[in-house]
Amino acid sequence: MLIRLNQLTLLSMDLTPRERELLDLIRAAPLATPEELARQLGTTRAAVNVHVSNLLKKGALLGRGYVLAGEAPQKVVVVGGANMDLKARVRGEAVPGTSNPGVTSQSPGGVARNVAENLARLGVSAALVSAVGPDSLGDVLLRETEAAGVDVSGVLRVSGAATGSYTAVLGAGGELLLAVAAMDVMEHLTPAALRGLRASLRGAAWVVADGNLPADTLPTLLALAAETGVRVVYEPVSVPKAARLRPALAAGHVPYAVTPNLAELAALVGREVADSPAAIREAALELHALGAELVWVRRGERGSVLSLPDESHELPALPAAVVDVTGAGDAMLAAFLAGLVAGLTPLHAAREGHAAAALTVESPLTVVPDLSRAAIQARLAQS
Repeated sequence: MLIRLNQLTLLSMDLTPRERELLDLIRAAPLATPEELARQLGTTRAAVNVHVSNLLKKGALLGRGYVLAGEAPQKVVVVGGANMDLKARVRGEAVPGTSNPGVTSQSPGGVARNVAENLARLGVSAALVSAVGPDSLGDVLLRETEAAGVDVSGVLRVSGAATGSYTAVLGAGGELLLAVAAMDVMEHLTPAALRGLRASLRGAAWVVADGNLPADTLPTLLALAAETGVRVVYEPVSVPKAARLRPALAAGHVPYAVTPNLAELAALVGREVADSPAAIREAALELHALGAELVWVRRGERGSVLSLPDESHELPALPAAVVDVTGAGDAMLAAFLAGLVAGLTPLHAAREGHAAAALTVESPLTVVPDLSRAAIQARLAQS
């Protein structure tokens, strides 16, 4: 974990000229590797590590992530799926086995990408780590995501691969009838590729990992985050993908927080879980026993259950006029994290998450363009 030290100013610290020179380099490039810093200083990596150790002892740096004192990390790194959403909504009652009249739309999507964009719109520094193809869909995806304020420098462009797509068929009331996710490009986000992006984790307050990560990549990410003292939130995405976390849990790689729905919670604990606060709490305690500090189980229109090791809370969903449910869970998670970054308790942050979900389902867009903390708080005040 990153160590929070007293807010001493760097000017008052007894630092050597070389230590001050190193701090200036870190301030200018907080994601620089020890090798890069050594090259700029004209010294060795071993010498840089000695200086860093001294700066830690003097309180000029916080933890091993090269975070300057008085500059506690606020960045959230989101790792996982980025794709184009193709949505088709029928105009009347859906009739299987034949064509149905309706409307279609296309927009950037993917759980990790949506969470990152929502975070950026909520004023949180967000960086996306994902994989797309060198095609026109990938171009649009990256251009629009970056325009929303997300750092996309960690997104891999994979030669010969196609950018992922998510095709959803919605009923006339906005409910999801069927979806097809074509996400083969994510298989290129390998453990080796992720290790090459470890600099992206430096200075982060949180990492969000979604279930689109390959099964062998997830433990690598959890281990890298543990090395840099960054808390990880795992968003399962779907029931089949939720099971990818179980081998990591068995190996001792446990995220700080897990945010499943009821079916995904059942996949995580390996048994059926009844839809009641008591049964959900019992299952959550199994994850707490493994080391998870927070389990937030989302129940759709029935709200959610927020479980901490020593307490549990049932939260209601906010009433909403549903237009399109796509992206509601992503907004919910992003607002929750934005609240935690702002210093809210998990309970208050979860309430803001419900407000963000209500705002999102009332919009035809996957990410609400004018989403803000102020809009979320105003929605809470109405309920």
